[in-house]
Amino acid sequence: MRKGPGLFLKLAMLLGFAFLYAPIVILVIYSFNESKLVTVWAGFSTRWYVSLWQNQGLIDAAKVSVSVALTVSTLAAVLGVMAGYALARVPRFFGRTMFSGMVLAPLVMPDVIIGLSLLLTFISMLLDRGFLTIVIAHATFSMCYVAVVVQARLAGFDTSVEEAAQDLGARPATVFFRITLPLIAPAVIAGWLLSFTLSLDDLVIASFASGAGSTTLPMKIFSSVRLGVTPEINAIATILIGLVATGTVVYSLLLKRAEAQRIRAEISMKGES
Repeated sequence: MRKGPGLFLKLAMLLGFAFLYAPIVILVIYSFNESKLVTVWAGFSTRWYVSLWQNQGLIDAAKVSVSVALTVSTLAAVLGVMAGYALARVPRFFGRTMFSGMVLAPLVMPDVIIGLSLLLTFISMLLDRGFLTIVIAHATFSMCYVAVVVQARLAGFDTSVEEAAQDLGARPATVFFRITLPLIAPAVIAGWLLSFTLSLDDLVIASFASGAGSTTLPMKIFSSVRLGVTPEINAIATILIGLVATGTVVYSLLLKRAEAQRIRAEISMKGES
């Protein structure tokens, strides 16, 4: 009979969760603090959430961050799928080693180096820094994460269905869009969500690529925190935590539902055979 985890493992797990999530819980609690001093509890209140909507600077920065993240994640998903598909399905082509290295390099390269190199590129191209340059900068490293996820999914992919479709006369484009892409959709969605999170969270690279009128939310929060943390910062951070948590739960439920449907389909096919 298999025994459950011991007391030491349970304690280690509790300490690990506390280390990871206690600061987040404290931030959420103090976002409902009545006092203007973020370290002094003066009672429950939602005044800072109301005050947040009157802070036009934070609202504008949040709109820029969300717009950039949506654009970047979509662009990164398209480019990442193409790169991951090429690495997984084309074993040999001219410059493959260099291409693979270029895809993996941004994953390990410091953000300061990426931001500085992009800044010099934009200056040499006489490109004004703003929304477009932030999108280009974020898509440069976000697509690499999508490519790695898609390549890993295609590495263990059963190609028999694709081969059957090709034997029946389907063209390569039809096979990709009607068979391959739907089957790797969970990996593409995971890459899209990862790109969205990375873009929404980035501070260093955005600082190099941004210009006047294109301040992102992390940049705005960082500049505000340097003068002292305000309860409005806690409030907007809590809202972001809620949105991310909701998206994660919804995505997990969709994956669980898709997996259950796949299992039922396999059982039904075995029963018919």
